[in-house]
Amino acid sequence: MLELTKLHADHAAVVLAFEQVNRAWFASSISDRGDDYFEQFPVHFDAVLAEQEAGVLAFYLLLDNDGSVVGRFNLYDLDDRQADLGYRVAQHSTGRGVATAAVLQLCRLAVVHHGLHTLRAATSDQNTASRRVLTKAGFLPVGPADPSEVGGKPGTWFHLDLKPVVTRG
Repeated sequence: MLELTKLHADHAAVVLAFEQVNRAWFASSISDRGDDYFEQFPVHFDAVLAEQEAGVLAFYLLLDNDGSVVGRFNLYDLDDRQADLGYRVAQHSTGRGVATAAVLQLCRLAVVHHGLHTLRAATSDQNTASRRVLTKAGFLPVGPADPSEVGGKPGTWFHLDLKPVVTRG
């Protein structure tokens, strides 16, 4: 099983490659990052590392045996023992349970390393794969997401109480 690794400065090249290779795939279900993101990638990457160092967010990578990125799994807006979850998986790795396994891993890390009690995640209603991952990981739908939060599409917020997560799998 692949393990999540906390993002660090040495990951810049593999993260950029992951984002470039999968850009069109991601844009089919979530908002495109835009050309500026790719043109100014070092600036954006350094900003993320600074926010991670400040404890505002925690970014993890799922790396393949060759060191390439299979997925990104992020905790952001860490505040008051809760955080929002975001993730994206390479197109070639979808449909194999990779995202579900990594989200479950991240839930355990959220408790053990970040002291979190609650996670939230939003996804568009059209993104059935992401909805399935969240449901399999134990998240429950709690209400509508503003379209601006999910790429301009109708969406749903999901919630997970992390207390039982540590005792599962």
